[in-house]
Amino acid sequence: MIGRLQGLLADKSPPQVLVDCHGVGYEVDVPMSTFYNLPDTGATVTLLTHFVVREDAQILYGFGTAQEREAFRQLIKVSGVGPRMALSVLSGMSVADLSQAITRQEVARLVKVPGIGKKTAERLLLELKGKLGADMGTLGSVTTTDHQHDIGQALMALGYSDKEAGAALKALPPDVGVSDGIKLALKSLTR
Repeated sequence: MIGRLQGLLADKSPPQVLVDCHGVGYEVDVPMSTFYNLPDTGATVTLLTHFVVREDAQILYGFGTAQEREAFRQLIKVSGVGPRMALSVLSGMSVADLSQAITRQEVARLVKVPGIGKKTAERLLLELKGKLGADMGTLGSVTTTDHQHDIGQALMALGYSDKEAGAALKALPPDVGVSDGIKLALKSLTR
């Protein structure tokens, strides 16, 4: 899988950009939130990516921040929401606004995004609650060091939610190493 691209921004044509990486041009679809923050053509750009392989296409989606990419990945897990609709959601609202809408269960806010009807908005709110909502974003507010970030990512990779990982991180000493931190966090989570 292609996880990140860094190269020269060869062309910008919404919602697609062309990134030249040492002579190979990658066409990358990006949400408008990322598109507006891109540098001028010819400048170096770094995009976090998500690679989708289908029967008829191989498509690369790019994001300016890890939060955007994670929100995209959560959105495409929802039944009936494909990559294009997920890009539309991220183009229509920021990740913080999306998290807030999910936390507050605001259907009307999601329906304002082009392509999102009431039923899809309700499904998004139901399936993303606890995964993307601001009340579950404790991991982002607790993470203050690279070690804590790595520990939190490891816990989530093991299947723990953001809320559980955030609670475990709060109980750790601030100067703990990654492997010791994971062991201590797992002990606190299994109690």
